[in-house]
Parts: sequence; structure tokens; C-alpha cells
Amino acid sequence: MICKQCGTEIADKALVCYRCGAATFEPRVRPPQKRRRPSRLLLVAAMVVLILAALFMATAAAGQAPPLLSWVIGALAVIVVVWFLFTRLRR
Repeated sequence: MICKQCGTEIADKALVCYRCGAATFEPRVRPPQKRRRPSRLLLVAAMVVLILAALFMATAAAGQAPPLLSWVIGALAVIVVVWFLFTRLRR
């Protein structure tokens, strides 16, 4: 067999080339892909939604929650969830 890397003739059952050290076959099992951390923008958006939700719950407990605030918090929560799912499916 001939080494694909350096062209040296090597034994047919060799696992690596004795001259350059290149593998003579493709591995059957690939190492797992490195997981990416969530983006900082996603984490900041989640924190903003949590803070707004806490403020909303405080005003709702006092009976003074404006309906517009409820819609804004709901929309932000939906946007963050959709964004999270979109980034997960893209990988």
C-alpha cells in the first residue's frame, strides 16, 4: 500500500505510515462535536424578560397591571423562545 500523505510504500495492514505518521484509514467513530455555548445576547434577552416578568408580577399583585405591559412581556417571551429554538435547530 502507498501512503496518501508522503507516498512511501508501507505494509497493507499498517495503521499509520512509519515515515510521516499519517493514518492509513478513516476512523469508524468520530469524536463528538464541541458544543457551543449560548450567545451572550440570548442570555441578556432572557434576563430582560425575567426582570420585566418580575416587575409585572409586582404590579399585578397590587392590581395595577396595565394590559399593554402584559402584551409586551408575552411578546418578548415568545421572541426569546422562538429564537432559542431557531438557534438549537440550526446546529
